[in-house]
Amino acid sequence: MATTNDIKNGSVLSIDGQLWNVIEFQHVKPGKGGAFVRTKLKSVMSGKTVDRTFNAGTKIDFATVDRRDFQYLYKDGEDFVFMDMSDYDQRTVPAAVVGDAANFMLENQIATIATHEGEALYVELPASVILEVTYTEPGLQGDRSSAGTKAATLETGYEIQVPLFLEQNTRVKVDTRDGSYLGRVTD
Repeated sequence: MATTNDIKNGSVLSIDGQLWNVIEFQHVKPGKGGAFVRTKLKSVMSGKTVDRTFNAGTKIDFATVDRRDFQYLYKDGEDFVFMDMSDYDQRTVPAAVVGDAANFMLENQIATIATHEGEALYVELPASVILEVTYTEPGLQGDRSSAGTKAATLETGYEIQVPLFLEQNTRVKVDTRDGSYLGRVTD
């Protein structure tokens, strides 16, 4: 058992039999009364976010979460197959665990998989990835980046909004957290 003084961003807490990821925390010492820790927690399984306050020094249970790099190999029906980069073992991860990360994964891409007691909890990708636009309506002469956006389909099949001047076969940088266009990539 640890105390609230040990809380850090990215820590995983076990509260009432559920795992919660610490998104942010703040130690507060009011002028009157005892100190406390204000946290924003995200459920590892459901993705629900809640605010929770703990009295300073309260004992809390940290969950042991193993984060390791895996290489994405292929999709097998509804599941995704990854290879552990350290011992080359293959691991099958259900689509529900992979979640939105599937929209940005290409074969042979490196992803971090967090596991607790042998069970995969979630898949983390880098903050941004570079993908190719496979289809978008052609741009017109005079289209500028501030004029608006249009739909573009990426090589993974995911659709994002891009500036009007972008054309097919252009490589773009995409934010994996919200699927937003970050810029064009020139080789």
